[in-house]
Amino acid sequence: MTPRWFDRTVVDIVVVVAALVVFNLTAHFAPTPVAVAAVPVGALLLVAFARARGVQWADLGLRNLGRGARHGAAAAAVTLAVVAIAASIPLTQSAFLNERYGVNVGATLVAALIIIPLQTVIPEELAFRGVLHAKLSRRFGFRGVAIIGSLLFGLWHVASSLGLTVGNDGFSAVLGTGLFGQIVGVCGAVAGTTIAGFVFTWLRHRGRSVLAPIGLHWALNGAGALAALTVWQMTH
Repeated sequence: MTPRWFDRTVVDIVVVVAALVVFNLTAHFAPTPVAVAAVPVGALLLVAFARARGVQWADLGLRNLGRGARHGAAAAAVTLAVVAIAASIPLTQSAFLNERYGVNVGATLVAALIIIPLQTVIPEELAFRGVLHAKLSRRFGFRGVAIIGSLLFGLWHVASSLGLTVGNDGFSAVLGTGLFGQIVGVCGAVAGTTIAGFVFTWLRHRGRSVLAPIGLHWALNGAGALAALTVWQMTH
């Protein structure tokens, strides 16, 4: 006999989470052409899956775009101001010494304005604050989305944080580049992105649209890259 808690929505959640694991591993460990397309294509597949399973556009956060854009723009403006202040203070500048974004001006601008939005921010928001949000909300309510969805978003960043201390001079100076530094870096990244996931979820709930967390998500990632470029050019 099937348990009462095990319904169609639970099956869909399991499918979505399993798909996210596959897309994440592909994005980090597959050959470059496949890796680059993994998350954007995966997000579109998840949206198609959700629609086929009867999820409405509003439930995916793809309605109320005007309201979502206003919330996203406000959150982005505050974030940009905070990042700019942090990047200008000597005490916190070292956190922005990321060689990946600091050396090549043109490549960093392309990353911040094109690659990060299209390859990271929009696909991740469609997947997590769109499809996963809709499925978790239907089964567990907003609290379930806030807790489960945020934790899964934090775990999503395990693979991307494996080399965190190696490419960041500020973190390397404090934590080193060995196993201990790597473990602390991964744990810190997961904790930080779990908290970010909670904030994104709250903003998605308030703005009733994925455009709200998209604005904040881009501000965090894109502004971080631009701040890394600025600090690197100032200190090297």
